[in-house]
Amino acid sequence: MSIQGKRLYRIPSQGKIAGVCAGLAQYFDVDVTLVRILFLLALIFATGGLWIYLICWLFMPEC
Repeated sequence: MSIQGKRLYRIPSQGKIAGVCAGLAQYFDVDVTLVRILFLLALIFATGGLWIYLICWLFMPEC
């Protein structure tokens, strides 16, 4: 798939909460566990992780 054809979506069926991490992992073609760990670290060390996740949850369309 070309970069122009990529779309960013939430994938609730593959997610633990809202499918944000699963959608980001699919978009960037990385393992979903890596994305979840990065969000967890952002939540622990720089509270921006929660806000980023909530904003993505609100504005990313569902697949």
